[in-house]
Amino acid sequence: MSGDEVPIVVCVSADVSMRERVVRQLDGVGPVLSCADLAELRAMLFPSPPGGSAPAVAPVSPPAGQEEPVSWGELVVDRAGHVVTWCGNPLPLSRTERELLALLIGPPLVVWSYEQLFAAVWSGAYLGDTAILHSAVKRLRRKLRALPGGPRVHTVRGVGYRLDPPPRPA
Repeated sequence: MSGDEVPIVVCVSADVSMRERVVRQLDGVGPVLSCADLAELRAMLFPSPPGGSAPAVAPVSPPAGQEEPVSWGELVVDRAGHVVTWCGNPLPLSRTERELLALLIGPPLVVWSYEQLFAAVWSGAYLGDTAILHSAVKRLRRKLRALPGGPRVHTVRGVGYRLDPPPRPA
């Protein structure tokens, strides 16, 4: 950074008191951009042009038919019913874990990029920080490891995540 460049700090938090605390602590350091969520940040960074055209960053919709239950062997994800079952028994997954799993096992089995996962699960633009995604995948992997013969989430380094094809019926 040269002597006349000033850093811009971006604070994204749903907690108003946290945002106020960050602004107070950084008072005089430089500009602070404060917003409640990624949707608000996107609106600030990529405002819609006059005339109501499409936003600059559009979320990726799940493939058609994803509202129907999807399965991977004995694993069934019912997005509409908000339930995941293994061999008919419900699995305790969070909404985020359920959405990730539904995308990963849904047809076709493909490598889902970080950008696609962020857009589909968090309805937001991928801003380069993969920590939230890696954390959610880590929790999902831990729960899937408990399923004998269940799906495994594989990392495609620098790209995203994928699953192996489901077992063939006997």
